[in-house]
Amino acid sequence: MPPHILLRELDIPDIRNFDVYTANGGYEGLRKALTMKPDEVTQVVKDSNLRGRGGAGFPTGLKWSFVPKVEGPKYVAVNADESEPGTFKDRQILENNPHQLLEGALICAYAIQATAIYIYCRGEFWDLAHNLEEQIEVARKAGWVGQNIGGSHWSCEVYIHLGAGAYICGEESALLNSIEGKLGQPRVRPPFPAVSGLYAAPTVINNVETLANVPPIIVNGAAWFKTMGTEKSPGPKIFCMSGHIARPGNYELPLGITFRELIETAGGVANGKKLKAILPSGASGPMVPGTDQVLDTKLTYEDVAALGTVLGSASVIILDEDTDIVWATLKMARFFRHESCGKCTPCREGTYWLEKRMEAIYGRKAAPADVKLIEDVAMQMQGKCLCALGDFATSPILSSVKHFRSEYDAYVASAQPAVRPAAGAARGRAAAPAAAGD
Repeated sequence: MPPHILLRELDIPDIRNFDVYTANGGYEGLRKALTMKPDEVTQVVKDSNLRGRGGAGFPTGLKWSFVPKVEGPKYVAVNADESEPGTFKDRQILENNPHQLLEGALICAYAIQATAIYIYCRGEFWDLAHNLEEQIEVARKAGWVGQNIGGSHWSCEVYIHLGAGAYICGEESALLNSIEGKLGQPRVRPPFPAVSGLYAAPTVINNVETLANVPPIIVNGAAWFKTMGTEKSPGPKIFCMSGHIARPGNYELPLGITFRELIETAGGVANGKKLKAILPSGASGPMVPGTDQVLDTKLTYEDVAALGTVLGSASVIILDEDTDIVWATLKMARFFRHESCGKCTPCREGTYWLEKRMEAIYGRKAAPADVKLIEDVAMQMQGKCLCALGDFATSPILSSVKHFRSEYDAYVASAQPAVRPAAGAARGRAAAPAAAGD
C-alpha cells in the first residue's frame, strides 16, 4: 500500500502537530513556491490537472488563473462547510492533517497574491476550528503566517469563520455572504467570485481536500501527480463510505478504480446482503442501481457522468437489498425542503411540493397520477433555480422513479380508495375559493 498523500496520519502518527509535519516535509511546498513567480505556481497546478474535490470537479489551476492581476485586496476562501449527507472527508483532514490544508491555502494565496485567507467551517466544527486557530498561531511563530512569510516580501493573514449549520452555505456565493455577515443565500451571477467575490474583491474558493493536494504537487511536480488516477481525472481521492457497508469510513484511493473495487476495499455490503443501489455523491447526485455495469464503472468525473449521475465529493452511500427506496427518497426530499434558503421560487415551492407528494405516496394516500406529478415538479425545477440546491433536490426523485418505479407503483396501488385525491385536485397549499356564480 503506497503512502497516503492526504490522510497522512494513517502513516505518520501525530502529523497534526507542527514539529511532526515539518519533520516530514511540511511547508517545503510553500518554501518552494516562494522562490517561483506567482504565475509559475498557478501553471504547475494547472499542468497537474487537479480538479476540485468539493463536488464540481472544476480544474483548480484554471480557476486560479481567472483572478485578474489588479492592485488591491484579493482573498482565498476555504470551503470547510462539509454539509453534504454522507460526506466527512474534510473533517478528517482538519482534525488530523491541518497544516497541509493551511500550507495549500497559503500557496493558493501566494499564486493569486491574496492578502487574507478565510477558512469557513460549518458551525458544528467549533472544536476543530479552535484547534485550527491554535495551529495557525504555531505556524505564525514559525514565520509561515502573517508578515513577510518565509522571509519574502509577501504577507497574508489567516482567519477562521464559523457558519451556523446551513447546507446552503456550502454554495460558494452563499458562503461569501455568510462571511460578510449577510443572509446565507446565493448571489446572482455574474459577476463571479474570481472577479468580485468576498467584499467585492477577487476571490478564489476551494475545498479543503482540493487545497490539501497542492503542497505535494508543488514539491513533486505536475507529472508526478498525473502518475495516479487517469489522464482526465488524475491524483488521489478520498471516498467517504457509509450506509450499508461493512467498514464505513474514509478511503484514500486513486481515481479510476471501479465501484466494485471501492466496495470490496470497504468490506463489501454489510451483513452479506446484496447491493440494491448506490448514491455516488450523497443526497445531491442521482442514485444508480447496483448492476454489473455500474459496479464496473471507473470512479472518474467523466465515467460516472456517463452513468447519468455525478461523482461530486465522492460521498458514496450504499443501499442494500432491504432498502425501501420510497422511504429513502422521502428522507432526502425532507432534507432539501428544510435546507432550501427560500430565495428563489422554483426551489422554495418545488422542494415543498416534492416533500408533500412524497409524504402522500409513502403514507399510501396518493393516486397513480402523483408519481407523474413529482416527476413534473422536478423537471420544472431543473435549470431554473438560483443555485444548484434546487437541481440537487430533483436528483433523488427523478433517479429513484427512473430505476425503481415498481416500488412507487406498489405504494399507490395499496392506497385506500377513500383517501386518494381526485384527479385534477387543487395543487395549491389551500384550495382556491369558488368564484361567485360557479
